[in-house]
Amino acid sequence: MSKDNFLDATLQIINVGLESFASDLKAFGTEVIHVDWRPPAKGDPYLNTILKAVESRGEVIDAANKVAIERMLAAHPVFVDVGSALETIPGFTPKTILHAGPPVTWENMCGPMQGAIIGALMHEGRATDEAQAREAAASGEYTFAPCHHYDAVGPMTGVISASMPVIVVEDKNTGRRVYSNFNGEGKGKKALSFGAFGPDVEEIQVWLRDVFAPFLKQVVYALGGIDLKAIMARALQMGDEVHNRHVAATSLLVREIFTAMSMVKVQPNDLVRIGKFLYYNDFVFLNFSMAACKLMTLAAHDVPNSTLLTAISRNGVETGIRVSGLGDRWFTAPAPQIKGLYFPGFTADDANPDIGDSAITETAGVGGFALAAGIGLVKMVGGTAVDAIAYTKEMGEITLARSPMFLIPVLEFEGTPTGVDIRRTVETGISPVINTGIAHRKAGIGMVGAGITRVPMECFAKALSAFADRPARG
Repeated sequence: MSKDNFLDATLQIINVGLESFASDLKAFGTEVIHVDWRPPAKGDPYLNTILKAVESRGEVIDAANKVAIERMLAAHPVFVDVGSALETIPGFTPKTILHAGPPVTWENMCGPMQGAIIGALMHEGRATDEAQAREAAASGEYTFAPCHHYDAVGPMTGVISASMPVIVVEDKNTGRRVYSNFNGEGKGKKALSFGAFGPDVEEIQVWLRDVFAPFLKQVVYALGGIDLKAIMARALQMGDEVHNRHVAATSLLVREIFTAMSMVKVQPNDLVRIGKFLYYNDFVFLNFSMAACKLMTLAAHDVPNSTLLTAISRNGVETGIRVSGLGDRWFTAPAPQIKGLYFPGFTADDANPDIGDSAITETAGVGGFALAAGIGLVKMVGGTAVDAIAYTKEMGEITLARSPMFLIPVLEFEGTPTGVDIRRTVETGISPVINTGIAHRKAGIGMVGAGITRVPMECFAKALSAFADRPARG
C-alpha cells in the first residue's frame, strides 16, 4: 500500500487482551479480529517464577499426569454394601466423628458443623441436649477428622458418627473401597448435613439406621452390586449434572432397587415409607455420586510428579485441595461466600461460607464441570442456560482430558472436562467452579439457599509453590 492511499484504506485491527476494546471498535463498524490472550498467572511475578520452575520438569510431569488421568478415567465404582461406620470404615472407633473439609478443631468449627456434631452426639446417646453435646465435643474425648482421611466423603457438614450407616463403593477393577453416609433429608432446610438437629432430625437418623439401611443392604446383596458409573453416565444425558441435580440418577437407582424388591424381607408398613422416601427425595443419589467420584479421584492419587487435583473440600471455614504428586497435604485458603439464590426470609447475611465434601464431584469432572448437561439446574443457583454452557467450556481450559463415558448432549456429546491440572489453573487464572447448597451460619437452622462459587486461587498457588520446592521423584 502506498503512502498516498494509506488514509483511504479500510482498517483491519487485531485486538489482543481486553475484549471490551474490540467490542467498542465493532460498535463503530470497524473490522476487528479479537485474540483472547491473558498474561500467565494474571501477570503475577511470583507465580510466574513458580510456573517456570515447575515447567522446567514439564516432560516428567506430563508423563506422570498421563498415568494419573488414565487411572481416574478407568476407575469403575460399584455400590456393593451397607454397614455402620464403626464396623465398616477401617480405623473407625466409637469416639471418632468425621466431618467435611480439611482438618478443623471443635472451637474453630463453623456454626453448621458444630450443629451437625451436636446432632451426632445426641444420636449416639452421648448427650441429651445441646448443652451436654457442646460440653462433650469440647472435652477432648472425641477425635474429629476429615472424611477424606478415612477414604470417605459426606455432603455439606459431612458428619459421620459410629452407628450411622454408610454406603460402601468398590472399584470393580482394583477392589479398593470408599464410603459415604446417607442422604436422609433431601435438600430441605431441616437436615443434619446442613447443621440442623432436634427430634425431627433424630427421628430420620434412627429410621435410616434401623429400617432403610438394612433394607438397602439386602437389595445390593440380592443384585450383586449396582454400577454407579453407568447410572451417572445415563443421568448426564437425561439432564442431571450429578452434584446438585439428581432427578434422573435417583430415578435410575430406584429402578435398580425395585428389581430386587421380591428378593428382600421387609415389613409392609416399612415398605410404604421406603417407597415415599425414594419418591420424594431426589437427592438419594447424591451420596452415591460423591462416593463414586471419590473412588475415581483416589485412583489417581499419589502418582509421583503428578500435578493432577485429587480433592476439593470445604469445612465452612477453609477450602482445601489435595494434589496427586503431593501426597496427603492440604493446601488451604479461607472458604469463599457463595453467590446464589436464597429461600424466602433469608439473605446473604445468613449464609455460612462454602462447606462440604461434595466438590469431589467437580474434582472428577461432573457437577459444575458438567453444568452444560444439567441446564435445568442453573435457575436454582441463579444462572442461565448460556452460563451453564460457558462454565463447562471454561473448565476445559484447566483440565487434562475429556471423559469418554460422561457425555454432554448439548455439546454434541463431548465428554465432560476432567482432571484439573494445578499448572493450568495458576497459568490461566481460571479456578474450578462449584455449584452447591448454602447452609445458615448458625447451628441448628439448616439450608437457606443454593448457588455457585469457585475454589480460592490461593489454594493452587500454595500447592504449585510446594510442587516447585519438591524435587522430581523417579
